[in-house]
Amino acid sequence: MNLKPITTEKAVMLIESQNVLIFEAERNATKEQVKKEIEDIFKVKVEKVRTMIKGNKKHVYVKLKKISPAIDIATKLGII
Repeated sequence: MNLKPITTEKAVMLIESQNVLIFEAERNATKEQVKKEIEDIFKVKVEKVRTMIKGNKKHVYVKLKKISPAIDIATKLGII
């Protein structure tokens, strides 16, 4: 699966305020697939996955559990 982090002002605000990361995913990817991929790659616990289709792209909002700060992952990815 191909996950690309989204680096907009809104994305950075969600990282800081709600512990949420935003990725662009393949349109046929399911929430369970995205959850498993994020947990395997970053060794974190995912609390909730929300999706939104914009045009021909799927945006995935991944809320992490409090024990896994999203800002740490954002720093590794170079978002912040």
